Amino acid sequence: MNKHLLSINDLTREDITQILDTAVQMHEVQHRDIKKLPTLRGRTVVNFFFEDSTRTRGSFELAEKWLSADSLNMAGKGSSLSKGESLRDTVMNLQAMGVDGFVIRHMASGAQQQIASWVSGVVINAGDGTHEHPTQALLDAYTMRRELGDLDGRHVVICGDLRHSRVFRSNVLCLAKLGATVTVVAPPTLMPDGIRTWAERDGFTWSYDFDAEIPKADVVMMLRVQKERMSGGFFPTPREYIAGFGLTPRRLELMRDDALVCHPGPMNRGLEISSDAADGARSVILDQVSGGVAVRMSVLYHLLAGEGETA
Repeated sequence: MNKHLLSINDLTREDITQILDTAVQMHEVQHRDIKKLPTLRGRTVVNFFFEDSTRTRGSFELAEKWLSADSLNMAGKGSSLSKGESLRDTVMNLQAMGVDGFVIRHMASGAQQQIASWVSGVVINAGDGTHEHPTQALLDAYTMRRELGDLDGRHVVICGDLRHSRVFRSNVLCLAKLGATVTVVAPPTLMPDGIRTWAERDGFTWSYDFDAEIPKADVVMMLRVQKERMSGGFFPTPREYIAGFGLTPRRLELMRDDALVCHPGPMNRGLEISSDAADGARSVILDQVSGGVAVRMSVLYHLLAGEGETA
């Protein structure tokens, strides 16, 4: 593996498989009475989040604690950045305190790549703008693999606000490396620019017809409509969005009996996903959350554990 995890493109198929295999071992820790491994004792990790987060931040914090790392949790608001200090000066000062790794979420695409060029410690991308969210894609793949086995030849349909989604970008790369077929679906206004060229380059397909794609899917992954990133009207009304692209009870009936429902969260219930879909027997949404801790433990282990450490 590379020194940092900034993009799924930093990983080979073998790297991804190794992370997912190690996550299986890490997942067992969650079921112990004492959820603790000594693996990262003596390591210090800063969780620096410039955007709101529940699942990602919480799971990284738990992952660090269960691996016995010391962690420092910071937000952009309340740091010296609010006094006018530059991002570079802030992270360099943290590094001077002896930090070994940075888990960073930032609203600007590419911010983590820039930070990685400044610091000597490990940098893990916890989401940068509309670019990527690699650990989310890894935990999605982990959840699918636990339920379906080998993902080679499986068909995943990803539907929703693709234009603003970093999860979609990481998932198409990760799933392709694992041999899955991916189809992305969105209304024209929420389909990324240049999708035809992009799809040909990265080996996925795209469609505007959700109903036509659902029966083909082993997994239907719904993405949140990111209202906070929108300026102007990307669809006429919520009702029209639901009619065309929501995972409604009617659309659940189009799915194969053994197909899975995923959502990286947070969910807009009643918009991109109905409660019937989110809470039904096909849903593995809470399994994604549980697996997220294990996957992030695995990523931290592979990037920060010294030679000779065992999982």
